[in-house]
Amino acid sequence: MNHEPNRLTHASSPYLLQHAYNPVDWFEWGPEALEKARKEQKLILVSIGYSACHWCHVMERESFELAEVAEVMNKHFVCIKVDREERPDIDQIYMYAVQLMTGSGGWPLNCICLPDQRPIYGGTYFRKNDWINVLMHVARLWQEEPEKAISYAERLTAGISESERFIPVLNPPEYSVADLRNIIKPWKRTFDMTDGGYTRAPKFPLPNNWIFLLRYSHLFDDNATHVATMLTLEKMALGGIYDQIGGGFARYSVDGSWHVPHFEKMLYDNAQLIALYAEAWQFTGNNLFREVAEGSIAWLRREMLSEEGLFYSALDADSEGVEGKFYVWQREEFDALLGPDAPLMSHYYHVTPAGNWEEEETNILLRKETDEEFARTFEVGLAELKEKVARANQLLLSERSTRVRPGLDSKCLTAWNGMTIRALADASQIFDEPAHYDLAARAADFILDRMVDGQGTLFRNYKDGKVSIPGFLDDYAFFIDGLFALYEASFDERWLLQALSLTETVLAQFTDPEGPLLFYTPVGNEALIARKHEVLDNVIPSSNSAMAQNLRRLGICFDRDELSDKAAAMLAAAHPQMKSYGSGFSNWAIQLLNEVKGWNEIALSGIDTGEERRKLNRYYIPNKILLGGTKSALPLLKDKQSVETKIYICRNKVCQLPVLTADEAYKLIQTTNS
Repeated sequence: MNHEPNRLTHASSPYLLQHAYNPVDWFEWGPEALEKARKEQKLILVSIGYSACHWCHVMERESFELAEVAEVMNKHFVCIKVDREERPDIDQIYMYAVQLMTGSGGWPLNCICLPDQRPIYGGTYFRKNDWINVLMHVARLWQEEPEKAISYAERLTAGISESERFIPVLNPPEYSVADLRNIIKPWKRTFDMTDGGYTRAPKFPLPNNWIFLLRYSHLFDDNATHVATMLTLEKMALGGIYDQIGGGFARYSVDGSWHVPHFEKMLYDNAQLIALYAEAWQFTGNNLFREVAEGSIAWLRREMLSEEGLFYSALDADSEGVEGKFYVWQREEFDALLGPDAPLMSHYYHVTPAGNWEEEETNILLRKETDEEFARTFEVGLAELKEKVARANQLLLSERSTRVRPGLDSKCLTAWNGMTIRALADASQIFDEPAHYDLAARAADFILDRMVDGQGTLFRNYKDGKVSIPGFLDDYAFFIDGLFALYEASFDERWLLQALSLTETVLAQFTDPEGPLLFYTPVGNEALIARKHEVLDNVIPSSNSAMAQNLRRLGICFDRDELSDKAAAMLAAAHPQMKSYGSGFSNWAIQLLNEVKGWNEIALSGIDTGEERRKLNRYYIPNKILLGGTKSALPLLKDKQSVETKIYICRNKVCQLPVLTADEAYKLIQTTNS
C-alpha cells in the first residue's frame, strides 16, 4: 500500500527508513517530538525494533501500514520510532518498564508514555484489533482519569530507577576457587547433555557463557563443564543455526536441538562466535571448530564488509516476505544442482523429499555427524568426502546467490565492530593468518580516523558518510577491547595508547560518583527518565563487565594501580549476585577466573620474536597478557630489551628469569600456575 512519505525519510537507520512510507505520523526520538508532546499534553507512543526483526515486520504489515490504525495512533499520540541498535539507551529504559509491567519483553517493543516520557503501559507484538483496543483504552484513561495514569507512571519510574542498584564494597574480598565453584554448581544443573546448550527452547548461542566455561574447564580440569561446552559447540556447528554452505550463525534456534533457526544474522553474534570457535580450536585442535570460525570470517568478508572496511550490522530473517526463504531447499532443486553427488549429499545435509522443516515442507541444511563419523558410516574416504562437500557447497552457494537476498542493515556500529576486531585479531594469531589482522586493523583505523572527534569522543554509528550519535559505554568498551587484541597480535603500541586514551575518556564521561559502576550514557547526553548502568551479561556481555576487564588489563600493562583498583571495585560490586545467576554474569565470571587463577604476563623481547610467538600461540593460555616489541616504554618491557629472543613470565609484578623458547615458557607457566 503506497502512502505519502513521513519524517523518517531523513533517518540514518535502515529500520526507521523501512517505516518511511507508513501512514503513521512517525517522529524520530528528539526535541521536535518531545516538545510537541509536552506542549499539546499528548501521550507518547514509543515503538522500538530493529531492521532484522521478523515480528517487527509483521506488526508493520498488520497495523502500521493501515490507514485505520494510523488514524487512531495519529489522533491520540505523538508516535516515535526508535532503532534499538542506534539508541540502546532508550531501549534499555522502556524494555525494563515493559518487563516490570508484563514479566517479559522483546521486540517489537511498544510503550505508551506520559508527555514527560514516563511509561504507563506497554507490550511487545499486538495483533491489529488488540492494538487498536489498547490504544483507545489508554487514550480514554488519559482523558478521563489522568491522575490514575500519573500514579502508574510514578510507580514504574521508581522501579526503573531502583533496578541494577549495586552497593559499593569498601574492601574488595580475596577471591578463591570456592567462589567460582559456587557459581558453577547451580549452573551445571541447567546444561542439556543431549543436545547442548541449556534445557530450554528457543536456544540462543550465548557465546560468552561458553567462553567462560571453556576457560574454567581448562584451568580447573573440570570434566562436566568441558563435556557440556564441547557438546554445545559441536551441536551448534552441525545444526541448522549455522549456515552450512555460506558461513555465519543465525540469532537463535526456535527448537531445542539447533535445527530450525530464526534466520536473521547479527554481527554481534558472529563476532563472538568466531572468537569462541577459534579459542576452542586452539584448546582442542578439533578441525570442525576451525572450519566454522574460518567459514564465518569468509561470510563477513563476502556479505558484511563495507567499502570503508567497517562491518554492517545484520541480515534480515525474511526475503520476499518469507522467513528463511533465501536459505532453504526443495529436494528436486537440490538433486538437479548436485547431479551424481546428490544422493550422498542429501544424506550429509539431511535433505528429504518431504522436507526436514515440516512446518514449511522444505529443507534446512544441517548435519548430525562430523565428517570423520559420516565418512565411516557411508564408507567413503575422508579426503574424497571433503572434496565432494566443497564442490556441493560451491554449487549451492552459487545458485543461492541468484535468489532475492534478505535485507541488509547497512549501518555500522562501533560496539559491534569492536567485537569483530577482537575476533579477527584473535583468529589472526591462533590460525597464523595475517589477512585476518589486516581486516581488523583496517576497521580500527577507520574508526579512529573518522569516528573519534578532536575531544576524544567516540561515535556510535556510521552510515552514508556520517556519524550522528555519541558513543555509549559499550562502544568504548568493545572498541577498547578490540584495540587491545590488535596490540597483542602485532605489538604495535599505537593500538595500546589509543586504548588508554579512550579509557581516560570513559573515566571522565561515564563515572558514577555514587558507586563503582559506570553509567551507560556519557555526561551531558540528553536527559532520559533514568540514567542507567548496564550490568547483566546477555547475548552481548554487559558494557560494565567488558570495561572492568579493559581497566584490569591496561592497569597491568601501564602499571597503573588506579585502573586495576577501579576494575576490582566493579567486580566486588557485581560479585554477590553472581552465584545465583552464573549465565547472566559470565563475563564478570571471566574476570573473577583471572583474579583467582592469576594473570600470566608474557613479555617477549628481541629483534625477531615472530617464530616463538607463533609457537606460543599453539598453546592454550586463556589467562594471559602478551607484550613485546623493541624500544618499548611499557613498564614490563623497558628493562628487558635484547637482540636475542627472550621470554619473561611475570605474575603480580614479579618476573621469572627469561627463557629462550615458547616450549620452555609454557612449561614455566604450568609450573607457576599449579
